Amino acid sequence: MNKMDHNKDKKPAWVPQNAGQEFTTKVMAGIDGGHDGMPGNKDKGSRRPTFRRPKLTLDDYIKGVLEDNRTILARAITLIESNSSVHMEMGQQLLQKLMPYSGKSIRIGITGVPGAGKSTFIEALGSYLCDSGHKVAVLAVDPSSTVTKGSILGDKTRMENLGRKKNAFIRPSPTSGVLGGVARKSRETMLLCEAAGFDVILVETVGVGQSEVTVRSMVDFFLLVMITGAGDELQGMKKGIMELCDAILINKADGDNKLKAMTAKSEYNRILHYLQAATDGWTPQAYTCSSIKKEGIPEIWEVVEDFRDKTTTSGIFDKRRSKQAVDWVYSMIVEDLQNRFMNHSGVKQMIPQIENDLVLGKLSPTAAAQQLLHCFDQKSEDSK
Repeated sequence: MNKMDHNKDKKPAWVPQNAGQEFTTKVMAGIDGGHDGMPGNKDKGSRRPTFRRPKLTLDDYIKGVLEDNRTILARAITLIESNSSVHMEMGQQLLQKLMPYSGKSIRIGITGVPGAGKSTFIEALGSYLCDSGHKVAVLAVDPSSTVTKGSILGDKTRMENLGRKKNAFIRPSPTSGVLGGVARKSRETMLLCEAAGFDVILVETVGVGQSEVTVRSMVDFFLLVMITGAGDELQGMKKGIMELCDAILINKADGDNKLKAMTAKSEYNRILHYLQAATDGWTPQAYTCSSIKKEGIPEIWEVVEDFRDKTTTSGIFDKRRSKQAVDWVYSMIVEDLQNRFMNHSGVKQMIPQIENDLVLGKLSPTAAAQQLLHCFDQKSEDSK
C-alpha cells in the first residue's frame, strides 16, 4: 500500500465516499511517517538529542560577568538565586571573586502605590540614562502567588523600549514569599550587575506598604512614586514609607492632571517638612514628572546626582553602605536559622500534631511555639 492509499484509508468517516477536492480534510501519518517535506523516521532511537546548555565552570562565570556577557550574567543570577546546596556553594565563590569589582554604582530603590506608573517611569529614566552614556541594570521584582507560588514576571515586557537599549539589562525576579517588596537575592544580584560594569542599578519593588521597606536597607537613594488623587485614605500608609524616602515623585503630571500634580507636590512638601529626613544632611522634597511625555526625567536624575555628591562629600554615602553590609549579614543569619528550623527532622515530625492541637484548642500558640523551639534546641544539642 503506497502513502496515498494509506492516507486515503484514514479519511474521517463523515467525508462522502465520492467526495472531490472540495473536502480538504486529511489525516497525516505523523512525524514517523514524514510530512511537510520532512523525511520519514521509523527508528525513534535515531532522533537528535535534546540540546543542553554547556555546564559553566567558576572561571567561565567570572570571565563572562566581567566581560558583560549578558547570557552568562543571567545564568550567574540564576545560580545565586538557586536553593540547591551545590549551586549556593558555587554562587558564594563567584560573589567572593567578584566583590572587588562591585560597589561602583548608584543604587536607586523605586517604590510606589499600584498604578503609579513605576515601570513606565523606570523605562523613561533608564532610556534617558542609556542615551546619556550610562549602563543601567533594572531589577524588577514581581510578587509570588501565595497559592501557586508562581510569578508572572511581566515587567520586562512592559519595558520594551528600554529592553532594546544596548546599555540596559532587565532582570525580573519573584519575591518567593519574602516581605520587603524585593527578591531574596536582590543584594547579591546587584553585586553581579556592578561587576559587569553597570553604574546605575534601579530596583523596582512590588508595591508600597508597611512591609515594603526592605529595599531601603540595600539602596543609596530611595524614591517614592505617587499619583494625584491618592487622598487622605492613604495617609496611614504614606507616613510609614515617606519617613524612609529621599524624594517623592508625582507621576502622570500631564494634560488635565498637571495642575492636580502641582497641588499634590505642594501638599507632599508640606508633609515632608514635619518628618525626620531618612538621610543625614539631605532634605527630601517632592517633584513632578510625566513618564509618557518624558518631562521631568532629567530633573529627577539631577536630584539623584546632587544627593550622591553631597552624601559622598559628607561621608554618609560610605557609612550607609557599611551599615547595609552589616545588616545584610544578620538578615542572612535569620533566614538561615528559619530554614534550619523548618527543615529540622524533629520539628517536622511534631508540626502535624501541634497544628492539630491548636485547631482543637488544646494548645495555645505560645505553648506550641515553645514546644517546637524546645524540640529544635534539644535535637541540636544531641547532635553535638
